[in-house]
Amino acid sequence: MVSEKTRLVNEQGFHMRPATDFANAMQKYDCDIRIEYNDNQINAKSMMNIIAAGIRYGSDITIMCDGKDEEKALREAVDLIESGLSE
Repeated sequence: MVSEKTRLVNEQGFHMRPATDFANAMQKYDCDIRIEYNDNQINAKSMMNIIAAGIRYGSDITIMCDGKDEEKALREAVDLIESGLSE
């Protein structure tokens, strides 16, 4: 298992479009991918779970990946979040 702390820099937070884009990007990986936020672990492959978590701008989160291609998944997940999720 690998993990990394990061901060959500998208000013709108994880709303519908970025949550959908993020979850879709994580679907291609053959590993478990979770977002830890406020002591909860959210399935990062589920747009609905990401939106329901209410992750806002400036929130500190931890991305956790466990499985076959965990390193690649972690790198892409962190890069997407730190780039502002294309917004």
